[in-house]
Amino acid sequence: MRFPFLLCAACCLPGVADARPADWRIEAEAPAHVAFSHGGIEIDTPLGLTLWYRRRLSGAVRISFDAMPIAHGGPNDTVSDLNAFWMAREKDGSDPAPRSGRFEDYDTLQTYYVGIGGNRNTTTRLRRYVATPRVRPLLPEHDRGDARLAPGRWTHITLIADGATIAVERDGSRLFTLTDPTPYTSGWFGLRTTWSHWAFRHISIKAQR
Repeated sequence: MRFPFLLCAACCLPGVADARPADWRIEAEAPAHVAFSHGGIEIDTPLGLTLWYRRRLSGAVRISFDAMPIAHGGPNDTVSDLNAFWMAREKDGSDPAPRSGRFEDYDTLQTYYVGIGGNRNTTTRLRRYVATPRVRPLLPEHDRGDARLAPGRWTHITLIADGATIAVERDGSRLFTLTDPTPYTSGWFGLRTTWSHWAFRHISIKAQR
């Protein structure tokens, strides 16, 4: 079942996210369905997929969006892996090079990463990638098992990069805060998932105040 009703994205910075296909880059590990309709996005994928917003973000940024795991009995309706990268860049500071969609391929980025309902909806984690293969640093306070996803229910996610303060909020409550003494202050934003089916709406990128 497809979802053509998704609402328009909000845009508040020069070059911020809207849901026009030309503004996004798909990296899929296997053939997948990615649809753009009325400002929203649907992702239906059997394996890993990253959907990058092509424009570089810089400075203090607040990214927000609504997401809903679709669970109508389809082969990928697993209710799992609401993930995202933000302020992502290569080790030399350049824009992310194309990758295969395999999760391990992103280890060599400098980026913040959140995975909500990962590992088949059992873990929720915040990581700061350090551009090193097979290294994804995880602090104990950034590893939770209580932030589960609910099938067919919208959840509102906010990603914050504000100097040394990096944070993730869900439905108005703080999930994680990271104080980064050497913060990533520019880079790309990407939606990420694996073996799942998601709808997204109300995508917004604003200057953090």
